[in-house]
Amino acid sequence: MIPTNKKGRYAEIIIPDNWKTFTIDTLLREYWKGPKKLVHQWRMDRAILLNGKTASWSIPLTPGDSISLPFFENRKSTIIPTFHDLDVLYEDDHLMIVNKPSSIDTHPSSPEDSSTLLNFVAFHVSMQGEDREVKHIHRLDRDTTGAVLFAKHPFVGAILDRMLEERQIKRTYLALVHGDLKKNQLKIDAAIGRDRHHPTRRRVSPTGQKAVTHIEKIKYFPNKKLTFIKCNLETGRTHQIRVHLSHIGHPLAGDTLYGGKNIFPRQALHAYKMELTHPITEECITVYAPFIDQPPIFPELDENLFI
Repeated sequence: MIPTNKKGRYAEIIIPDNWKTFTIDTLLREYWKGPKKLVHQWRMDRAILLNGKTASWSIPLTPGDSISLPFFENRKSTIIPTFHDLDVLYEDDHLMIVNKPSSIDTHPSSPEDSSTLLNFVAFHVSMQGEDREVKHIHRLDRDTTGAVLFAKHPFVGAILDRMLEERQIKRTYLALVHGDLKKNQLKIDAAIGRDRHHPTRRRVSPTGQKAVTHIEKIKYFPNKKLTFIKCNLETGRTHQIRVHLSHIGHPLAGDTLYGGKNIFPRQALHAYKMELTHPITEECITVYAPFIDQPPIFPELDENLFI
């Protein structure tokens, strides 16, 4: 783990041994693969410090020296900060993971929208006395609950975007589906595209985008004819889990848009676990998002089934 110490607009890092072959330029551009525009701006502004002084970008770094990076420059956010209780699963100076409740969108659909999870996170960060341009790294459907990842500054946001694209952020979902899955392990590899007959629905389509979902059967409840499953995504298409499960004849319970029966107030889908390597500190982060529906949508579930 590489500890960072926030000092005003700077993140101060003591250079570790494995950075001794890097210059500042290679650290930012090749190791972190930071956003080109921001890295160029820092270079032009001579904004990075080494042992408290303006740094050379071409001299190899020395382990034990102190490098200061202007991660925390104030930026006026376009997101309206709104107070709402948050279930914060993880937070440091760089990122946050929040347990999203149902009936809330992940992010605004228009500039005046102020009732989304991103608005609530913006308020939470503003209460720390800083103007930050917080950003959601991925999204969950309005009625899907669970872990959502946010970046607290643009540099880490760009790295997290790339990590998500390169499948370096692992997300595990739990779901209840209709019927009894006959296989304990199942891989669904079926491209997904828009349904031209419906404004929001997606469908399996040979001309759609590649989509792969891995399913693990956990337990069948014969009295309710529902199966409790675990899902992992190789890709992140809109409504992917919902579309794929409907496609194989086991729609999510409560998901009336994709053929599920209206036995719950929402589709029974929850983003329960998130795993990633912290892009700055290199700490291995694993968080679990407990169920937060009140009343529970399925009170018979035993959390020991999936931990």
